[in-house]
Amino acid sequence: MIRPLLAAAVGSASIAAILWWMRGRYVVVTVDGTSMKPSYRPGDRLLVRRTSADGLRRGDVVVVSASPATSPPFGAVGDHRWVVKRIAGLPGQLVPPEVARTVPHAIVPAGQLILLGDNAANSVDSRTAGSYAGERVLGVVLRQVGR
Repeated sequence: MIRPLLAAAVGSASIAAILWWMRGRYVVVTVDGTSMKPSYRPGDRLLVRRTSADGLRRGDVVVVSASPATSPPFGAVGDHRWVVKRIAGLPGQLVPPEVARTVPHAIVPAGQLILLGDNAANSVDSRTAGSYAGERVLGVVLRQVGR
Protein backbone atom coordinates (compact mmCIF):
# COMPACT_ATOMS: atom_id res chain seq x y z
CA MET A 1 0.00 0.00 0.00
CA ILE A 2 2.86 2.36 0.73
CA ARG A 3 4.50 1.85 -2.68
CA PRO A 4 1.51 3.10 -4.72
CA LEU A 5 1.15 6.12 -2.42
CA LEU A 6 4.86 6.89 -2.71
CA ALA A 7 4.72 6.54 -6.50
CA ALA A 8 1.70 8.85 -6.65
CA ALA A 9 3.44 11.41 -4.45
CA VAL A 10 6.62 11.31 -6.56
CA GLY A 11 4.54 11.58 -9.76
CA SER A 12 2.62 14.57 -8.39
CA ALA A 13 5.85 16.27 -7.33
CA SER A 14 7.32 15.70 -10.80
CA ILE A 15 4.28 17.20 -12.49
CA ALA A 16 4.38 20.18 -10.13
CA ALA A 17 8.09 20.71 -10.87
CA ILE A 18 7.49 20.58 -14.63
CA LEU A 19 4.61 23.05 -14.39
CA TRP A 20 6.72 25.40 -12.23
CA TRP A 21 9.58 25.20 -14.77
CA MET A 22 7.20 25.86 -17.68
CA ARG A 23 5.68 28.86 -15.89
CA GLY A 24 9.12 30.42 -15.78
CA ARG A 25 9.76 29.77 -19.47
CA TYR A 26 6.37 30.39 -21.06
CA VAL A 27 3.59 32.92 -20.65
CA VAL A 28 0.26 33.49 -22.40
CA VAL A 29 -0.55 37.09 -23.34
CA THR A 30 -3.79 38.49 -24.68
CA VAL A 31 -3.67 40.95 -27.57
CA ASP A 32 -5.28 44.29 -26.74
CA GLY A 33 -5.14 46.56 -29.76
CA THR A 34 -5.06 46.49 -33.53
CA SER A 35 -1.39 47.22 -34.29
CA MET A 36 -0.74 43.64 -35.44
CA LYS A 37 -3.85 43.16 -37.61
CA PRO A 38 -4.38 41.08 -39.68
CA SER A 39 -1.92 38.64 -38.02
CA TYR A 40 -3.37 39.08 -34.53
CA ARG A 41 -6.61 40.71 -33.42
CA PRO A 42 -7.80 42.02 -30.05
CA GLY A 43 -8.64 39.08 -27.80
CA ASP A 44 -6.22 36.65 -29.47
CA ARG A 45 -4.15 34.72 -26.91
CA LEU A 46 -0.49 34.11 -27.74
CA LEU A 47 1.95 31.58 -26.29
CA VAL A 48 5.24 33.39 -25.64
CA ARG A 49 8.57 31.76 -24.82
CA ARG A 50 10.56 34.01 -22.52
CA THR A 51 13.92 34.83 -24.05
CA SER A 52 16.53 37.51 -24.36
CA ALA A 53 17.22 39.41 -27.56
CA ASP A 54 20.01 36.94 -28.40
CA GLY A 55 18.93 34.42 -31.00
CA LEU A 56 16.06 36.48 -32.39
CA ARG A 57 15.63 36.75 -36.15
CA ARG A 58 14.16 39.32 -38.48
CA GLY A 59 10.49 38.53 -38.90
CA ASP A 60 10.04 37.07 -35.40
CA VAL A 61 7.06 38.44 -33.49
CA VAL A 62 8.08 39.51 -29.99
CA VAL A 63 6.48 40.85 -26.85
CA VAL A 64 8.33 43.93 -25.58
CA SER A 65 7.90 46.16 -22.54
CA ALA A 66 6.31 49.48 -23.44
CA SER A 67 7.06 50.88 -19.98
CA PRO A 68 9.15 54.06 -19.80
CA ALA A 69 12.75 53.55 -20.86
CA THR A 70 13.94 54.20 -17.31
CA SER A 71 11.88 51.29 -15.94
CA PRO A 72 13.55 47.89 -16.49
CA PRO A 73 11.20 45.07 -17.56
CA PHE A 74 11.62 42.94 -14.45
CA GLY A 75 8.97 41.57 -12.14
CA ALA A 76 5.63 40.00 -12.93
CA VAL A 77 4.15 40.17 -16.41
CA GLY A 78 1.23 42.16 -15.00
CA ASP A 79 3.58 44.88 -13.72
CA HIS A 80 4.17 46.25 -17.22
CA ARG A 81 2.38 47.26 -20.36
CA TRP A 82 3.52 44.95 -23.11
CA VAL A 83 3.28 45.35 -26.87
CA VAL A 84 3.42 42.80 -29.67
CA LYS A 85 5.58 43.76 -32.66
CA ARG A 86 7.49 42.16 -35.56
CA ILE A 87 11.27 42.48 -35.77
CA ALA A 88 12.28 44.47 -38.86
CA GLY A 89 15.92 45.08 -37.93
CA LEU A 90 18.56 43.58 -35.64
CA PRO A 91 21.86 45.03 -34.42
CA GLY A 92 24.30 45.44 -37.30
CA GLN A 93 21.61 45.34 -40.00
CA LEU A 94 20.60 48.24 -42.21
CA VAL A 95 17.83 50.41 -40.82
CA PRO A 96 14.70 49.82 -42.97
CA PRO A 97 13.77 52.87 -45.08
CA GLU A 98 10.37 53.31 -43.39
CA VAL A 99 12.06 54.12 -40.06
CA ALA A 100 15.07 56.07 -41.33
CA ARG A 101 13.65 59.41 -40.18
CA THR A 102 13.20 58.24 -36.56
CA VAL A 103 16.44 56.27 -36.19
CA PRO A 104 19.47 58.52 -36.71
CA HIS A 105 21.77 55.68 -37.81
CA ALA A 106 22.15 53.79 -41.08
CA ILE A 107 22.86 50.60 -39.14
CA VAL A 108 20.79 49.32 -36.18
CA PRO A 109 22.95 50.03 -33.09
CA ALA A 110 24.16 47.28 -30.77
CA GLY A 111 21.53 46.31 -28.21
CA GLN A 112 18.67 47.85 -30.23
CA LEU A 113 15.84 46.42 -32.32
CA ILE A 114 13.66 47.88 -35.05
CA LEU A 115 10.09 46.77 -34.36
CA LEU A 116 7.04 47.30 -36.56
CA GLY A 117 3.36 46.53 -36.18
CA ASP A 118 1.73 44.77 -39.12
CA ASN A 119 -0.99 47.45 -39.20
CA ALA A 120 1.17 50.45 -40.17
CA ALA A 121 -1.74 52.89 -40.02
CA ASN A 122 -2.46 52.06 -36.38
CA SER A 123 0.83 51.12 -34.70
CA VAL A 124 3.16 52.95 -32.38
CA ASP A 125 6.45 51.34 -33.32
CA SER A 126 9.90 52.20 -34.69
CA ARG A 127 8.31 54.33 -37.42
CA THR A 128 7.31 56.83 -34.71
CA ALA A 129 9.24 55.85 -31.57
CA GLY A 130 12.65 54.90 -32.96
CA SER A 131 14.54 51.78 -31.91
CA TYR A 132 13.70 49.59 -28.91
CA ALA A 133 16.25 48.30 -26.41
CA GLY A 134 16.77 44.56 -26.81
CA GLU A 135 16.79 44.18 -23.03
CA ARG A 136 13.07 45.03 -23.03
CA VAL A 137 12.10 41.78 -24.81
CA LEU A 138 9.87 39.48 -22.76
CA GLY A 139 9.90 36.74 -25.35
CA VAL A 140 9.09 35.49 -28.80
CA VAL A 141 5.58 34.50 -29.89
CA LEU A 142 5.42 30.79 -30.62
CA ARG A 143 1.80 30.53 -31.73
CA GLN A 144 -1.75 31.62 -31.16
CA VAL A 145 -3.52 29.50 -28.51
CA GLY A 146 -7.05 30.85 -28.69
CA ARG A 147 -9.25 33.91 -28.36
